[in-house]
Amino acid sequence: METRQKIIETATDQFMRYGIRSVTMDDIARQAGISKKTIYQEFSDKNQLVYEAFSAAIDHDKCEMDKIPNYQDGVVEHLVGLTTYIRKRFADFNPMVLNEIQRYYPQCWQLFEDFRNNHVAEEIKSLLEKGKVEGVVRQEINSELMAILRMEQMMSTFDPLKFPPSRFNQLELQIAIFEHFLYGIFTEKGLKAYQKQKESAL
Repeated sequence: METRQKIIETATDQFMRYGIRSVTMDDIARQAGISKKTIYQEFSDKNQLVYEAFSAAIDHDKCEMDKIPNYQDGVVEHLVGLTTYIRKRFADFNPMVLNEIQRYYPQCWQLFEDFRNNHVAEEIKSLLEKGKVEGVVRQEINSELMAILRMEQMMSTFDPLKFPPSRFNQLELQIAIFEHFLYGIFTEKGLKAYQKQKESAL
């Protein structure tokens, strides 16, 4: 693995686990097994490293989501795959990361907003429309509205005032809210199919 990629992967792991501001360049150098000087040969400062690490994390999420069974082949199967991905994605995720990104790293926040609104929300909207055709999603729901609601639900979990990390596990929180959303959009047929698929996936 080339040095630059190693630094980005190490930084991403450390940021996601411990938060951005609490992780120093010395921490990253130590975890990567290199000198701090080597990091500064690749990145001008921590801000640049944060931006490239966050950009790489979003690209990784896009790739991982593309591996989930395509919803064109079955909405319920796709949702089960998405649930599995959420379990993996948030297993070691520090909810303070997005709070720090929003407050201190506006360029990174813009990347996240673009990903959230132009990739994830549109994916959910299309998924719901396909689900209506399959008879697993309720016909009367407004797909665009539900996609926006889903995004707001997800973002609310990262608010440390609403969901203090000392009281709420981020992984359990994400799964609980996601399934609450699913139970609200499914028809009886969709709910039964989802429960069956989820049991076989565990």
